[in-house]
Amino acid sequence: MNLTEKVIREQFPFWDEALAQSLPEVPGKTVVITGCGTSFYLAQTIAAAFNRNGRNAIAVPGAEWARRMGDYLADRSDICVIGLSRSGTTTETVQAIEASRAAGLPTIAISCEPDTTILKAADVAVYLPTHREEGIVMTVSASLMLIAGLRMAGVTLGSSDEAKSALAVAEACVPIIRDRTHYVYLGAGPLYGMATEGCLKLQEMSITYSQAFHPLEYRHGPISLIDDKSVVVILYSEETREEEALVARDVQDKGAKVIGLGGPGDLEIPLKRTGAARALEVLPALQIIGERVANQKNVDTAAPRHLSKVVVLS
Repeated sequence: MNLTEKVIREQFPFWDEALAQSLPEVPGKTVVITGCGTSFYLAQTIAAAFNRNGRNAIAVPGAEWARRMGDYLADRSDICVIGLSRSGTTTETVQAIEASRAAGLPTIAISCEPDTTILKAADVAVYLPTHREEGIVMTVSASLMLIAGLRMAGVTLGSSDEAKSALAVAEACVPIIRDRTHYVYLGAGPLYGMATEGCLKLQEMSITYSQAFHPLEYRHGPISLIDDKSVVVILYSEETREEEALVARDVQDKGAKVIGLGGPGDLEIPLKRTGAARALEVLPALQIIGERVANQKNVDTAAPRHLSKVVVLS
């Protein structure tokens, strides 16, 4: 077991702290959630959760929000900006918070490091202590920022037991992924952000090209790439499970193997949570799938190619 897998497995006590931590109220009629990389994909899920619970919300990459707010929201008269940054020093996300404050917008920063640039730049700071051994690939800190964001959006989260169960079943993915080289992640609504995050994890951890789509969109062109080297990871939504199962059968008929989180596949991973809470339940399972693909390729996920733990523009 390498350092990345060790941290994945040891993340759950940190969840307990994040689930119990006091969080600020989010002001404004509309919420903007911004971040870079994994943090942006978490922002997509958090924005969907706010919308589901009656608050207008949008996820915007940090660089985009800092440079062209008006391209994403015409009316910025009553909004709050939430910035996500594991390190607290990600250049573009810090810029997004600074630009928001300069525009007179209330800001909240969430980071897994104390006393960081972004926490000092925001009106309100949320610090989430993380595993000290977490490496370049974002695992436990992603879970912690997702917990905070979902809770601030009004999502009721249970214990970590469901995620532990999904993680254990995901271990059975090894025969499914053997000798497969083409990976696709599908998810709808709040699970689309998790599909994009699963896709990114696979790329970072195993140096494998992968793609993410909404499930019913996949048949509109991208399915042309499916063959007997494909694996499709479907994050099923309870309300559209039957439609998504048709997509699963379609890609299986074309030679793909399917890992179904919350629905049918060559490997089915049962899920207990529904709605946006399901996003947290699937996250560690997506992390271990990335690790197992890396194992198959003899790639060390503790030292991913071309990546550093903090991205700073210079």
